[in-house]
Amino acid sequence: MSERFVIHLPVVANDLLSAQRLARVVAHWTHVLPQTEPGGTTVSAEDDQNVRHWVFCDRRMPGDRRCLLRPDHDGECSRRPRLR
Repeated sequence: MSERFVIHLPVVANDLLSAQRLARVVAHWTHVLPQTEPGGTTVSAEDDQNVRHWVFCDRRMPGDRRCLLRPDHDGECSRRPRLR
């Protein structure tokens, strides 16, 4: 068994788009904490938490970190978010 633990912090939104938007804000804010990996952020329906939706692109970049762009982004991956 791993000696690492994951913190689950329930935050409620009314729809998937709002949940992803809010999750992006929270994930970007937490980047100041070295223990966080914002690129691994997902959202799910409250009553179906086994089905998760990526908030950021799930592709891995050098250093085993994830891309911080939206899952459906065009072009190359980046660790810096792009404004729409």
